[in-house]
Amino acid sequence: MTSPPLVRQTTCVAIDGRAMLIEGPSGSGKSSLALELIDRGAVLVGDDGVLLTATDGRLLAHPHPNTRGLLEVRNLGIMAFPCVEEAPVVLMIALDPQAPRFIDAAEKTEIAGIALPLVRLWPHAGPLAIKAELALSHFGNRVC
Repeated sequence: MTSPPLVRQTTCVAIDGRAMLIEGPSGSGKSSLALELIDRGAVLVGDDGVLLTATDGRLLAHPHPNTRGLLEVRNLGIMAFPCVEEAPVVLMIALDPQAPRFIDAAEKTEIAGIALPLVRLWPHAGPLAIKAELALSHFGNRVC
C-alpha cells in the first residue's frame, strides 16, 4: 500500500541508489552540501522540496514536479542537473549548529510512519560531504 505523496521542504540526493534527506534552517548549506555530494558522484533527487511516499515499509523520495532537476547554486543561480525519479530514503542529515561533537549511534526520526536514522552535522565544519557519506555508510543500512 502506498501513502499519498507528502511534500517536504528538504534537499535530497541518492548515492548508490540510497537517498539521504538534507534538512536545516534556511541558509544552512543544504544545497551546497548536495552540490558537493553530486560532485562526488551522488545524483540529485530534489532541492528545496521533494515528494515522499511510504510504500511497503519504505520511504521513497521523488523530485517535486515544479523543481525537478533544479538545484540552487549560491552565487550562480538555479542550475539544471540530472536527477533520479525515485530512491528509497535511508538517512536524514540535519545541518545543526548544536550538533554533538561525537555520537555512538544515530538518532531516530519518523516520516509518514517510517523510522529513519538521523545524524546531525555542524554546518560550518567541513568536510561535510565526506561526513555525510560516512554517515550513510555507517548508519544508512540500519533499521530503526
